[in-house]
Amino acid sequence: MSKPNQPFGMLAEYTTAREIYHACESVRDAGYVRWDSHTPFPVHNLDKAMGLRPSPLPWIVFAAGISGASLGFLLQWWVSTIAYPIVVHGKPYFSYQAFVPVTFELGILFSAFGAVLGMLGLNRLPQWYHSLFNAPKFARATDDRFFISIEVSDPNYDPEKTRALLESTGAVSVEEVED
Repeated sequence: MSKPNQPFGMLAEYTTAREIYHACESVRDAGYVRWDSHTPFPVHNLDKAMGLRPSPLPWIVFAAGISGASLGFLLQWWVSTIAYPIVVHGKPYFSYQAFVPVTFELGILFSAFGAVLGMLGLNRLPQWYHSLFNAPKFARATDDRFFISIEVSDPNYDPEKTRALLESTGAVSVEEVED
């Protein structure tokens, strides 16, 4: 006996960037929180229309960069003063000026790792499957159509009310997507 397909949510299709921008404002104002927009190219200020908060990625990159620079500096200090204290040309053991290049490079290296890993983590990648791929029309999201998807897990989701809201925003089509 096969398990019945569970609904993933509602998918609305739009033809222009202006339409999806105003539709995103309407969905945001209706109080939905588990939804997303899908566009074939970046739409200016769409994040503001969706009511998205600023990304925490810059703080992740900053913390990773400071950690890398600190670890690089600490390693050089430990090696030159504790592990292998050697007097070179009469300089003191802790001659921090020589530590600047390695400290800088490790700060940059850890920042780059923080940016890549932070982006992957925040975007929940790699994601091998998404329910929206079950909708045949969604293939046009990379070509010439704009979409809004609202998930069933949203606290405000009601099939009839959600469909009515999306249709009132001027959607070309609204369909329920199965999981």
